[in-house]
Amino acid sequence: MVNTPGASERIAVDAMGGDLGPSEVVAAVQLALAKDPELAPVTLVGDEAVLRPLLAKAGLAASPQIAVHHASEVITMEDKPLAGLKKKKDSSMVRAIELVKDGQASVVVSCGNTGALMAGGTIKLRTMEGIARPALAAIVPRAGGHFVLIDAGANPEAKPEHLLHNALLGSHYARVMLGIAAPKIGLMTIGTEEGKGNALTTETHELLKRANGIVNYAGPIEGFQVFAEHVDVVVCDGFVGNIMLKSWESLVSFFTGMLKEELRANPLRMAGAALSSGAFKAMKERVNPERYGGAPLLGLRGNILKAHGSSNRHAIASAIRAAHEIIRADLNHRIEADIARINELLVQPAAN
Repeated sequence: MVNTPGASERIAVDAMGGDLGPSEVVAAVQLALAKDPELAPVTLVGDEAVLRPLLAKAGLAASPQIAVHHASEVITMEDKPLAGLKKKKDSSMVRAIELVKDGQASVVVSCGNTGALMAGGTIKLRTMEGIARPALAAIVPRAGGHFVLIDAGANPEAKPEHLLHNALLGSHYARVMLGIAAPKIGLMTIGTEEGKGNALTTETHELLKRANGIVNYAGPIEGFQVFAEHVDVVVCDGFVGNIMLKSWESLVSFFTGMLKEELRANPLRMAGAALSSGAFKAMKERVNPERYGGAPLLGLRGNILKAHGSSNRHAIASAIRAAHEIIRADLNHRIEADIARINELLVQPAAN
């Protein structure tokens, strides 16, 4: 049985899969524990001969909140997802997922190969009853706060019922991570007029209208509304969502670099920048992709949280803290309570 109520409230961290190596993961655990001493216990999964000295160097060797689960192999970014899972059964990623499957942990956090993590999670944990496809949920800044973008890349060829499920999954995640009691749902499309968009968005719009009461559907939204204080959850297929997410992240990097260049253009601007350093620091924190650190793969009978392969210790620490919030909120059991209700809409004829 996967992720039962009695499962260990423990975070399994794939310590070997990220670009920056296990030393950065250990440093992230150290940061997360320093910020939240009540953090759920962490199991680092990877090569014990590598991890033990790193923990000793960080002063964490005797910590009662940290355990090590040995895994002798690593699925690299170059590995084909299914081939990597099949050939490297003793990899840190596979072993971490199995800890959740066996009830020894509640959440997996990994910076490893995205395709392998999604495939491994889906194959080993399976989707919740009533959910056809899992979805990645990313938290993105907007005016007045943040919104959840779902799907951010798990399912690029979606059907209307998949987007209906995304709305439910994203709504529950926004309640947990953003503290919004009734998150407003927006369907990403090319126009807010009735019937505007392709067949996927048109059919999804009709389903979401019927689902009002289970989710708080605010209607279709266009691209220029995404970063306004308009909705709390943006629903789309994984193809559109992945493009949106990566475009936003590259845009943040572009504007940050351009701003630095312009502020250093002459001594007067440099003096003004020094006087405004507090404002620039606050702005950087608001748009920083590392703030939440990872995207959960929602809809599985177990929790998986995917961080960027290039994540540094701060981003990984944020992902670990997000995993703790998922455990504390008992996210999956809250989702399961609404799945049957929303799926009834799929078998009922639409009202004329």
